[in-house]
Amino acid sequence: MSKRQLKKYLTDLPKSELEEQMLDLYQRFPVVKQYYDFVFNPKEEKLIQEAKTKISNEYFPVRRKRPKARRSVAQKFIKHFMKLGMEAHLLADLMLYNLEIAQTFSNNRNLPDSFFKSMLNSFEEAVYFISIQGLLSEFQQRIIAIYTFSQTEEWPFDEGFSRVLDSID
Repeated sequence: MSKRQLKKYLTDLPKSELEEQMLDLYQRFPVVKQYYDFVFNPKEEKLIQEAKTKISNEYFPVRRKRPKARRSVAQKFIKHFMKLGMEAHLLADLMLYNLEIAQTFSNNRNLPDSFFKSMLNSFEEAVYFISIQGLLSEFQQRIIAIYTFSQTEEWPFDEGFSRVLDSID
């Protein structure tokens, strides 16, 4: 069904039937429930804090011995929060937090190149998002700190980090 057909169908429905369908969607699909829960009671700060805790637990686990250090955990939160329409500066903060905690984790560890490539991708996405949202002045110090760390610690793909910063000038 196209968007146009759906719109016509919904305008032709009586209000009571439309309400029933919305309630049915809310009960059947967790994604719809999450969306409406967020829209009517966002609690963005709480959601960001929970995400930061889970991301931190990926690198510095509380209950298990070995860290998993999966970038995908942070990416899932970021993608989900984007879909919900979370405030841009909170999302940017989470993106940079992910990089900062990964950098802390990388100190004095022998990590595969894939870890560093993944962090370069995260850095690129974060800087691009922050630039598009017009938040560079607010997050400039943190971006430069992440970049400087990647250079002083001689991370692989350090030229990629330089290229990302050059692209926003």
